[in-house]
Amino acid sequence: MESAIDVIRKNIEGVLTEKEIMIDSITFEKEGNYHFLRIVLDKVNGIDLDTIVMATNLINPILDKLDLIEEEYILDVLSKERGNE
Repeated sequence: MESAIDVIRKNIEGVLTEKEIMIDSITFEKEGNYHFLRIVLDKVNGIDLDTIVMATNLINPILDKLDLIEEEYILDVLSKERGNE
């Protein structure tokens, strides 16, 4: 059986690929009293804040429709760290 993370990846990958955005990782973790669904994105030549906001706006309705996670959580969409290049 597929995990919720796998289902989420499959469902958001298409709309992100259309925008040339790649999914680096998806994790669901608890920190303190909060649960976070972290989606780390990457793009050739890096990813800027406007692209993160646009991706979040694409991802949110898909997650709402899937409704796979019972716990309340914070969606955290961020860019892959590039380090010193």
